[in-house]
Amino acid sequence: MVAGVLSLLVLCLTGYGWTQYHNLVAGLHTSDALGGDTKSVNGDTNILIMGLDSRLDENGNALPQDIYDALHAGDQQDGGNNANVLMLLHVPGDGSKATSLSIPRDDYVDIPGCPDGQCKGKIKQAYGLAFDQKAKQLANQGGDKGQREQQEREAGRKAEIDTVRQFLGGVTVDHFAEVTLVAFFQIAQVVQPITVCLNENTQDTYSGANFRQGQQQINASQAVAFVRQRRDVVHPQLNFTDLDREVRQQAFISSLAYQLKQGGVFTNPSQLQGILNVAKQNMAVDAGLDLMSFAGQAANLTGGNISFVTLPIVKFGKNSSGEDVNIVDVAQVQAAVRQLIGGPAPATSAPATSSAGSGSQPAQATVDVVNGTSRTGLAATVSHALAAKGYTAGTTSTDAHHVSRTVVYYGSGGSTSASAVAKLLGGVTTEHDTTVPAGHVRVVVGTAFTMPTALAGSGGGAPGGSPSTTPSSGPPDTSAPPSGLSGGGIPCVK
Repeated sequence: MVAGVLSLLVLCLTGYGWTQYHNLVAGLHTSDALGGDTKSVNGDTNILIMGLDSRLDENGNALPQDIYDALHAGDQQDGGNNANVLMLLHVPGDGSKATSLSIPRDDYVDIPGCPDGQCKGKIKQAYGLAFDQKAKQLANQGGDKGQREQQEREAGRKAEIDTVRQFLGGVTVDHFAEVTLVAFFQIAQVVQPITVCLNENTQDTYSGANFRQGQQQINASQAVAFVRQRRDVVHPQLNFTDLDREVRQQAFISSLAYQLKQGGVFTNPSQLQGILNVAKQNMAVDAGLDLMSFAGQAANLTGGNISFVTLPIVKFGKNSSGEDVNIVDVAQVQAAVRQLIGGPAPATSAPATSSAGSGSQPAQATVDVVNGTSRTGLAATVSHALAAKGYTAGTTSTDAHHVSRTVVYYGSGGSTSASAVAKLLGGVTTEHDTTVPAGHVRVVVGTAFTMPTALAGSGGGAPGGSPSTTPSSGPPDTSAPPSGLSGGGIPCVK
């Protein structure tokens, strides 16, 4: 799916791509879901790729039956609106090697804004929960079905982007691309056959996978099975897990990018037009993505100047409903992200301040909360969590301007209360502000904010609290540093 997006960018480097550029932009679905997020520094670019599990097109319509037959993934009743593929592509501004971070879809994380009343879940579910919440709000409004679909998708995009930002420690998302399952299939149709390589024979009736050891050429239908396979019914000793699918996706992208570069696809008008048509039908990008300006950065990715990494999990487990989830160490994940692509430094706890002395306020001050992000309901969530710690809930509001960092502001004599609140919020910054009333502190929550576990457990989650997780009896502990593969060829994988 990343290769499909990158191929669109590389079109801009060819004469044919230049002449078709305005036609491409005019036909793409565009979105304002990113809001006013700050941009990456030093010319770096981060692009979030979201691959939807939906068996529908970008407008929410059913697909032709022959496509369902080829996909081997059910029909319009199957799938859903979860973001089953999540990759963050980091392209350094200095032209050095790019990095693609695969985020396992079942990572059990906090979901900002608690869409549909669910504050914790699989990271892939943020899109679907927000989509469903918006659909319920629009159910009785009538109007055009296509317009409602796009509003619902826009809500899903915002929720998924904010969830990924928070989980990865406040990384900046400069752009995003949303790809449906059928778009992946259609791109594979344009460039088939695709060469892949496997370490052993493998077969799976669920996904339709049936591959032999070694290099082989596959068609579009087989490509879908290749990236979806996560079990083997004939060779159980291979012990497939959902994480193996992440590596399959990385290997496919590397193989396809290599093939596009070697096979002359970028000088083939028929294939280029086919890719353009797919982009218009079943993909969406943020409105701020300028393909022409980004083409220079993306040009060398098909040459292999990219590494693929799967972010680590601690173990497989189950939530209180019995669903399979990945138990993650958020600090470990965020440290890995900082090591791989940079990003905000971890918050440090503010020093405790003695409440003794003249002019100090009571620790339990009134707390006003301002939501400086696009996460719906975040101010109320933070206010509720602080109220559970004994603070008086003040006003909650949403600022039209988004900010990246979280700050606790205080007025005259309010430094003690501000420091205490800042410590509860994970050691965020405190600043003096003469507009804050006496007896109050004002929390402005930024896009990099992650609800501390201790605070979430005291009332920051959904009604009834967050589900607990228990170890499963499945594969052994998978705790490991981030691992992946390098681009530039056709890697052999499980």
